[in-house]
Amino acid sequence: MVTRILCLLLCAASTELLAAPPPMGWNSWDAYGFTIDEADFKANASVLAQFRKHGWQYAVVDEGWYMRDPAGADLAARHYQLDDFGRLVPSLNRFPSASGGVGLRPLADWTHRMGLKLGIHILRGIPKAAVEANSRIAASHFHAADAADVSDSCPWDEGNYGVRDNAAGQAYYDSIFRLYASWGIDFVKVDCIADHPYRPVEIRQIAAAIRHAGRPMVLSLSPGPTNISHADEVARYAQLWRISNDVWDGWTFEHNAASGDFPNGIRDAFDNLANWSRHARPGRWPDADMLPWGMLGPHPGWGEPRRSRLSAAEQQTQFVLWAMAHSPLILGCNLTQLDEGTRALITNRQLIDIDQGAWQSRPVERLPEGYENIRVWVATPQRGRGRDAVVAVFNLGSEPVTLHPSWPMLGVDEPPRSVMDIMTGKPAAASGIDLQLAPHASAVYRLR
Repeated sequence: MVTRILCLLLCAASTELLAAPPPMGWNSWDAYGFTIDEADFKANASVLAQFRKHGWQYAVVDEGWYMRDPAGADLAARHYQLDDFGRLVPSLNRFPSASGGVGLRPLADWTHRMGLKLGIHILRGIPKAAVEANSRIAASHFHAADAADVSDSCPWDEGNYGVRDNAAGQAYYDSIFRLYASWGIDFVKVDCIADHPYRPVEIRQIAAAIRHAGRPMVLSLSPGPTNISHADEVARYAQLWRISNDVWDGWTFEHNAASGDFPNGIRDAFDNLANWSRHARPGRWPDADMLPWGMLGPHPGWGEPRRSRLSAAEQQTQFVLWAMAHSPLILGCNLTQLDEGTRALITNRQLIDIDQGAWQSRPVERLPEGYENIRVWVATPQRGRGRDAVVAVFNLGSEPVTLHPSWPMLGVDEPPRSVMDIMTGKPAAASGIDLQLAPHASAVYRLR
C-alpha cells in the first residue's frame, strides 16, 4: 500500500506541468528598459506581491542586469560584467546584493519570501567579450571560441555571437543554466530566438540545458512573430513564445520598410491570437506580449517616458482579448505609480479566471452582415456545464456602434437562463443584448 501511494505521488510530481495556466506577472522592460536596478525591482515586486491572490506571481528583470552603464552609447561603453567562465553576472553598482560572487541568489531569495517567482532576460548566444578572452567553459574542457559561431549575431543586438551546434555549444548553455539554477531563477526569457532570426538549434540546446540544470524554469521565447509553421516545434521545447513583434501603447502604428512590423498595436493582436488559438494548451502558450498600461517610465524600452497612450476602453479591450485567448498576462507598467483603472483590471477575478481556468475558447467566424468591424470570442468550460459560457464582443472600428444581436449570432446555440455583464457586475437580458460600444471598446458577458 505504501509503495502504491509513493508511486502515485512520484507520478503526479513527474507529470506536473510548468506554466500549466498562462504565466501572470510583471516585466521591467516597458517602464525601465535597460536601466532596472535592485531598488527599483524590489519596489515594483513589492506592489506585485499585493496581487498574489489574483494569480500575479512572476517578477522578471528584463535586459541589461549585467551592464555597468546601461546608458552607454555602444557595447564597449555598457561594460558587460562576466565571470571567469564567460557568463554574464549582475553589475554590482546596480545589484549590490550580488557582491561576493553570489549572483542573483539573494534577490531570488527575497523574491521568494515575497511569495513571488524571479525571472530574467537573456539574449541567445555567448558574449563577444567571452569569446575575445577565450574564457574556459565551466565544468568542461572547452573554451568560448569552441562554442561561438562568430559568423552569427543578433541583427538588432550586438552583444553576443551565436552558439554552435556542437558539444562545446551545449556545454556553454549548460554552464549558464546551472548558474541560473544555483541562483534560484524560475523563469528565463530568451531573446532573438523565436523570429528574426528563428534559431531552432539554440532553442533545443537551451531546453536541454534547463533539463540538465535540474531546476524547473519556465522558458519564454522572444521576439515574434513566431511563424505558425513552427508551432509544434516551439511547443515541444518552450512554455510560451511570442506571436508578434513588440506590442506598445497604440491601437495601430504606421510601419515602413526600415521598421518592419515594429511596433505592433492592439488591433494586430486580434488576427494573431485568432490564428494561434488552436495551439494554446496547458503548459504551451502563444504569447501576445506585455500589457503597456499606466506609467511607462522612467526609462521605457521604446520612446520617451509617458503615461500609456491607450485609452481606458483600449486597455480593457486588450485585457479581455488576452484573457479570452489564454495569453500570458505580463504587466509592463511602473507598478510604483499604479493607477486605479489598471488596479481594477488586474484584480477582475472573472477575467483572470477565464485566462487561468479550464476554459476552451475560440474566435467566432462568419459573423452576420454589418459586423465587419466587430470581433467575437466565446469561451466554454472544458468539461461542459450546460449553458455556461463567456462571450466577449469587440468594436475594432473608429466609430461607435449599436448592436442588437441574438445569442446564436454571437456563437451561442443554447439560450442562457441568466446573463451578467462581467465588467459592471449587472444582469443583462437573457433573450439577447442591446449593446452600445465606443470605438475600440469591448463588452464581456457570463452566461449560465
